[in-house]
Amino acid sequence: MTGAQASYLKTLCEQAGAPDLFDDGLTKAEASKLIDELREKANVA
Repeated sequence: MTGAQASYLKTLCEQAGAPDLFDDGLTKAEASKLIDELREKANVA
């Protein structure tokens, strides 16, 4: 994943109350999918 994805994903995991979901070994596609799922869970537009 890109540096920007990693930063945003880490923040989203914390906002969603699931910091353990953050994995710095994700691919760009995996990170994108997880970001989408967490945005829904955290109600972030």
